[in-house]
Amino acid sequence: MAGRGETSIPNNAPIDSDEAVDQRLGETVRLLRQRAGLSIQDVANRTGLSTGMISQLERARAMPSVRTLRLLSIALDVPISYFFETSDPSEAPRYIVRKNSRRLLRLTASGVVKEALTPEGKGQLELYELTLNPGGSSGTDFFQHTGEKAGYILSGSLRLWLDNQAHLLEAGDSFRFPSIVPHMFDNPTQQVARVIWVTTLRQTDPPAG
Repeated sequence: MAGRGETSIPNNAPIDSDEAVDQRLGETVRLLRQRAGLSIQDVANRTGLSTGMISQLERARAMPSVRTLRLLSIALDVPISYFFETSDPSEAPRYIVRKNSRRLLRLTASGVVKEALTPEGKGQLELYELTLNPGGSSGTDFFQHTGEKAGYILSGSLRLWLDNQAHLLEAGDSFRFPSIVPHMFDNPTQQVARVIWVTTLRQTDPPAG
C-alpha cells in the first residue's frame, strides 16, 4: 500500500517515459542506501516511512512526493539534487549551469518538476526553478528540518502553508522562513506556477530519527 503523498503504480502498467524516470529514481535510492550500508528498515526508522513504501520506491512501484525525497535525502545524507537526472560531466562547467543543461527531477504524480540551477556537487545551498501544475503539491503532510528556505514567484500562484496557516502568493511575491517551521505547498489554481526556490543544506545535521 502506498503511503500518504505517494501513488502506487499498477502491476500491469506499461513502461513509458514517466515510469523510466521512476525506475531511475528508485535505482538511485537503492544504490545510495546500499552505499551507506543501511537496510530498508534502517531507512524506515530514519524517515518515518514504512518499509513497504521504501521497497516500492526502490522497485519503481510507487512515485515519491517532494516531502518523501527530502526525508530520504536527510536519511541518506545527500542533497536532494542527487535524485535528479544526471548531466554530461564532460560538458558541465564547475560553477556554471547553462539553461539547456539543467538537471531535472520530474515527480509526475505530485505535479512537480524541479530544475536544478546549481551545479552538481555539495555546497551550502540548493537553487531550483520549480514548476507546479494545477493541483500539484509537495505532499499531504507538513515537513520540518533545520536550515532556511526562500523563494520568488515567477508566474502563477503558490499556496505556501506555514504552521497550518495558508499564504497565497502571486507573481512578484517572495518568501523566506526557517525550515523548522512546519511547511508544505500546493497550487490550488488552474494555471501552472513557476517559482525560484532556495534551500540551505544541512551538512552537519544528524539523520532524522
